[in-house]
Amino acid sequence: MKKGRNHQDGISINEALDGYFKALGVDEKMHETRVLSQWGKLMGDAVNKRTEKKYIKNKILYLNINSAVMRDELQHDKEAIIEKINTAAGVELINDIYLR
Repeated sequence: MKKGRNHQDGISINEALDGYFKALGVDEKMHETRVLSQWGKLMGDAVNKRTEKKYIKNKILYLNINSAVMRDELQHDKEAIIEKINTAAGVELINDIYLR
């Protein structure tokens, strides 16, 4: 059995599932879950250890950081973090970060 797209048979299973999830409106939630589960890999161990809570709501990433110094560093790197997360998601998932 061939993997990927076969033009004679229609679309691949991945494309079909992506379309199905998009139609259900859960595709963005899947992107959010995938990116948040990769937080440590994306941001590194030091940031991951100091992140107490993280979630995305209305395209804003909310982060509870337990270190004032780390929070200040992340505040200065907001644009780079947004770009890194959106690149990992493959879509514009967030457009702002709120740090607490």
